[in-house]
Amino acid sequence: MIDATAQDFLLADGSPPMPVAVFLQRLEQLGIAHVTTEHAAVFTVDEAKAVRGRLDGAHVKNLFLRNKKGRLWLLTCLEDRQINLKALAERVGGNRFSFASADRLMKYLGVIPGAVTAFAAVNDPGNKVTVLLDAALMDYDKLNLHPLVNTMTTSISPADLLRFLESIAHAPQIVELDDILR
Repeated sequence: MIDATAQDFLLADGSPPMPVAVFLQRLEQLGIAHVTTEHAAVFTVDEAKAVRGRLDGAHVKNLFLRNKKGRLWLLTCLEDRQINLKALAERVGGNRFSFASADRLMKYLGVIPGAVTAFAAVNDPGNKVTVLLDAALMDYDKLNLHPLVNTMTTSISPADLLRFLESIAHAPQIVELDDILR
């Protein structure tokens, strides 16, 4: 189990994960409007709810998933969604999902548990992780995601999140989840 910061580990290609400051600079270079707020470390949705104050927009949770063949997916969805993993796997061609380990999380996305985010695809130059986005997220003006650490939240528009993911060759699959909730 990983119990240190992401910067203490290496990615699958042997490089260190992208530092938060470099990630935020990348958003700036792309001309992506964003606001980042610092807060106490959070590891669960309930902890995030307790510290976030009045941040407008959709708040998300992220599920890092794998199948028996070792394929990897990252689902970013509304924070209160209860996802039927069997139905989700069938919908996206995953066969059957289980949660991927903390070691895989570090190896392929460069983040620790509690800091999982769609932004972490920036640490996957080998495109081993398929990014899935809840279609309902596209209905919001603003999304709130961790910027590679769980001590900050970055607010960004859905269109800019898509633009960022496309800029790093991780164009996401938008998935309708309303009919596959538990």
